[in-house]
Amino acid sequence: MSYLQAFVIALTQGITELFPISSLGHSVLIPAWFGGSWQTLVTQSSEAQSESSFYLAFIVALHVATALALLWYFRADWVRIIRGFFRSLRQSVRARRLVVEDDDGRLAWLIVVATIPVGLTGVALEHTFRTLLAKPTAAAAFLFVNGIVLFAGERFARRHKGRGVEPTHDGVPVRQGERRVGSRSRAEIRAARGADARLAQLPVLDVLYIGILQIFALFAGISRDGVTMVGGLWRGLDREDAARFAFLLATPPILAAGVLKLPSLTGSAAAHIHGQIILGMIVSFIAASFSVRFLMRWFRTRTLTPFAIYCLAFGAISFFRFV
Repeated sequence: MSYLQAFVIALTQGITELFPISSLGHSVLIPAWFGGSWQTLVTQSSEAQSESSFYLAFIVALHVATALALLWYFRADWVRIIRGFFRSLRQSVRARRLVVEDDDGRLAWLIVVATIPVGLTGVALEHTFRTLLAKPTAAAAFLFVNGIVLFAGERFARRHKGRGVEPTHDGVPVRQGERRVGSRSRAEIRAARGADARLAQLPVLDVLYIGILQIFALFAGISRDGVTMVGGLWRGLDREDAARFAFLLATPPILAAGVLKLPSLTGSAAAHIHGQIILGMIVSFIAASFSVRFLMRWFRTRTLTPFAIYCLAFGAISFFRFV
């Protein structure tokens, strides 16, 4: 793998992991479109033994970088949520039953519930999905399907006229020059508490349904954030809350999948691409950081439609190119 290939794939990963357009699908389609020496990456993505694939080792590193970018952007929120989880855990141990007394604790448990289905399915079937379906034609077809799913999400959004349509946060305007914490203003962080309070009120079954939808992201071409956001819209969330919930739900499985496969980075598959891995992680982290910031602002006032059109167009063109 050349440094140019590492840069292009990392930039693509950092953007497409969070945009609702499927990073896994693009990690197959982009090398296929370039062809030539890039074609090796396509065949590597469906290797029967993941330990022998340098491309899969590289993608693992990029997933870790993307998850770290999400954790960093939402760090204030995750601190609250994790504290709420352990507070609930301590209370539950003392009471010998599940006790959840605040919104942060409830949201933490909802994230756990939503993560279980995709976690179990990923461990059991990731190899099958990757070896059978991580091919350009299949990825293009599923990317087209992803576009249809996003259009369906817009129908749900119009049916449940959303809350987050004004460029304010719970009535608190984002003022120019307001002190920021990292890339977020204090108004945005205050608004995040209100958003989490709304998300914490979701019924457990609704959250389970949304979590199950993440399983479809194992198909190369189906976006994890896309299907979970559509699931949120289906259950009545507005676009901004649905996007926020999708990013919160995405972080644990992306990070866990990366950490579980980190040993591959110290094995023979990654023996000659350590420089490319470091470059890729840096590029992917930066791209994902900009992407999440952009998308959280985008979904305050804008829709999924442009992403749906892109998936339909690129999916159809790619399908007829590789069929």
